[in-house]
Amino acid sequence: MNVNKSIKIFLGTLAICITIILAYVGYVYFSYSRIADDLPVKISQKAKVKQALTNKEYKITTFNIGYGSYTPDYTFFMDGGKQSKAVSKESVIKNISGAINTTKNIDPDFALFQEVDEKATRSRNVNEVTQINQEFNEYSSVFATNYDSAFLMYPILDPIGKSKSGILTLSNNEIEASTRYSLPIETNFNKFFDLDRAFTVSKIPVENGKYLMLYNVHLSAYIKDQKIQKEQVHKLFDHMENEYKKGNYVVGGGDFNHDLLDSSTETFKNDTTEEYTWLQPFPKKELPENLQVAALSETKKPVPSVRNLDKPYQKGESFVALIDGFIISDNVENINGKVIDAGFNNSDHNPVELTFKLKK
Repeated sequence: MNVNKSIKIFLGTLAICITIILAYVGYVYFSYSRIADDLPVKISQKAKVKQALTNKEYKITTFNIGYGSYTPDYTFFMDGGKQSKAVSKESVIKNISGAINTTKNIDPDFALFQEVDEKATRSRNVNEVTQINQEFNEYSSVFATNYDSAFLMYPILDPIGKSKSGILTLSNNEIEASTRYSLPIETNFNKFFDLDRAFTVSKIPVENGKYLMLYNVHLSAYIKDQKIQKEQVHKLFDHMENEYKKGNYVVGGGDFNHDLLDSSTETFKNDTTEEYTWLQPFPKKELPENLQVAALSETKKPVPSVRNLDKPYQKGESFVALIDGFIISDNVENINGKVIDAGFNNSDHNPVELTFKLKK
């Protein structure tokens, strides 16, 4: 009798567990949807300058701020580390403030940010979009979502939770229009863990009747299907080439999640005994002939733009690379480009700066 009762209790408990698991899987599956392609993005218009000028030096930055979670000692479970969420709300606010101050010290005309959380479990529900916009209150801004996930119970003991995040573009010149374009992503189970990849194009009038087309992009990092990787970069390349053929100026920045150097491992003397398969070469040879990756001016003392999150950061020992930067068209003059050594103090990335001119 006791044995039968124990079996019934066990089977009942098992049935409840299976029901909960199936309900959760159903919740994640049916709540998933991709944002539509080719969508206009709302502009918060605060800039007072009506048009960009030719032959004037402009400065632009790109900074993946890692949703304010990554201090130098932070490790991330998807990179072989341990953590999945920011240590605290106070830590997130402090890191975002640090990223803001670093950017303000550069004093850019245009600033591109990636991994900016609007509301997410992983960043303790800090609205980072609001925090940044409040500090750049004379810049026009556009924010586009590229991650809006259900509550993910992964890892089990410390789930990353629900996330709404995106890419943020700031401009001290008026933005006439901005559009979000969806990028191809994997359609298998991996889609639940990848972002809803996208890039934005912000259209800024130039005095000669043309436009500065400002791209903000964040390509996939953990993608396994190389065909999808190729489709992502070529959708971006094709759009840039079309704008250039219209006579416009192209400046595209962001986190390309590809090695922008011939070999970051050789440049930064990384440990070759460890395998980091996420770092693939950027397909420079596949760029249209009128586009190029903006070369960095400082090469004697190269600075990396990203660190791997398998271990706490240690300068000279951690795996580092250059994956953040800019693509420009040949009617844009590259005056100076460099990675700012922020010591990975507030993010797993360092910002990259480019000074450029729009040719007449």
